[in-house]
Amino acid sequence: MKKSLCVVGLGYIGLPTSVMFAINGHKVHGVDVNETAVNMVNNKQLHIEENGLEERLAEAVDSGMFKASTEPEEADVFIIAVPSPIREDKTANLDYVRNATEAIVPYVKKGNLVILESTVPPRTVEDVMVPVLERSGLNIGEDIFIAHSPERVIPGKVFQELVDNDRIVGGINEKSSQMTKELYEGFVKGNIHLTDATTAEMVKVIENTYRDVNIAFANELAMISEKIGVNAWEAIRLANFHPRVNIHTPGPGVGGHCIAVDPWFLAEIEPELSKIIQLSRNTNDHMPTFTANKIEEILKSKGITDGKVAIFGLSFKANIDDQRESPSLEVIKKLVEKGISFTTYDPHIKENVASNQTQDMDEALDQADVVVVLTDHNEFKELEPERVGSKMNNRIVFDTKNALPLGTWEDAGFMIKRLGDSKN
Repeated sequence: MKKSLCVVGLGYIGLPTSVMFAINGHKVHGVDVNETAVNMVNNKQLHIEENGLEERLAEAVDSGMFKASTEPEEADVFIIAVPSPIREDKTANLDYVRNATEAIVPYVKKGNLVILESTVPPRTVEDVMVPVLERSGLNIGEDIFIAHSPERVIPGKVFQELVDNDRIVGGINEKSSQMTKELYEGFVKGNIHLTDATTAEMVKVIENTYRDVNIAFANELAMISEKIGVNAWEAIRLANFHPRVNIHTPGPGVGGHCIAVDPWFLAEIEPELSKIIQLSRNTNDHMPTFTANKIEEILKSKGITDGKVAIFGLSFKANIDDQRESPSLEVIKKLVEKGISFTTYDPHIKENVASNQTQDMDEALDQADVVVVLTDHNEFKELEPERVGSKMNNRIVFDTKNALPLGTWEDAGFMIKRLGDSKN
């Protein structure tokens, strides 16, 4: 049975989710506080980058099944997909979730289902959303049903993973879980696993914390490898041939709204019981400083006292435009503190949003002494070394993502440095 949906939050998760429901026959009303984003969506224009979104958005809008505004409206199902960032003190900021829940209270009615997709600390549904929804005067679990079904997608492959990935659904009671499962079964081909709301919240945080701890281990291996004369990338590759080993790769830090944020949810809840989690977070948060120090060392090793660095990559992940919690931005801050001159460039970020950013790669390279690859975009992997070198003062590359074919660059006369590799 097709439903009417009101989706609050039209960002990297809310917009693709809205479009997916709309093209599968549900009437969807999208809501966002950003009026510019709302107008763009209604005009079939993108304010975020995601593979396959443009054509699906056009289909959804043209069919009349999807529209957007800055205010909610009555619906059968409400989906909340707003940010849940951390504050400077590393505590969870649940204001967006609370405000979104408050915004729908005047519109909810008997029989409605409210789903939280945002990644949140365990007990957010029970302690934040339920008290707000009780203001509707409806009986929770009898008149109105509530569930948490966290997104489990990766930027760049959102539509594929919305369909194929298994999904976790945790309701405040069995009927809430079942109603949510039936809704997502309209397009999800993966298994849908039912549990309670707090366990579902915990599951999502566990998934991202596992990855953060694993990356911290890889980053420690990289720093150790540089000290003892080992190529960490090669060592990790060979270790992963063991059938029970799966080590992630090192890099200049960890970004994104999930992996760099969610571990702090557990640390906040139980600070004395999350020592490994906190140590891993601090290790990964240190990597931009480590990276900036390496840039400074490279310049000094070549006797360059007033050099220029070309920073390649501002998004936190390859081939997307998402800069949330991007370690590149932290590297830039450290370079500013050190007084090192730099220009930044990212082919996926179409507006200048970072310090000394340019939309022209040649301008970024002009008179540069070092190119620092911080994001492994496909465009960077396909760069022609001769073209890059022709614009530079010194042919030096510092590859923090193991993105470049180093032999090709060495043949073009480049001095190659790679994070975690003492041999280059």
